[in-house]
Amino acid sequence: MKKMLRLIIPVLVMGVAMVGVICGAMDVSAITLQEGAEAARCDGCPENLFGDTGVFKQITNTILYIVGIIAVIVLIIGGIKYLISGGDSKKVTDAKNTVLYAIIGLVVCVLAFAIVNFVISALPTN
Repeated sequence: MKKMLRLIIPVLVMGVAMVGVICGAMDVSAITLQEGAEAARCDGCPENLFGDTGVFKQITNTILYIVGIIAVIVLIIGGIKYLISGGDSKKVTDAKNTVLYAIIGLVVCVLAFAIVNFVISALPTN
């Protein structure tokens, strides 16, 4: 155990020292979100990443619309399962759970839509 500590402590000290040197050499505070996104942009990438017509907003909205459509379809399936359950308590419980989870999915989808659009609108456009 003592031999292990003798090996670990110098390695940790060297690691902390290297991190300090690296962070000290870089001016991290000067990098903004927009500069980082522009540095990662490829040659043929679209110019507008953020904002109302940005690529990020279009992608997230499309994904959230698809998830919302799936949740509505599952809600309809749960309603149909409830109608054709015929009074069987197991089938009724399964149908109620399907409807409950579909409604929870819709609520999560609407909240995610609102949060994503709020965050994207708060980001700088240029």
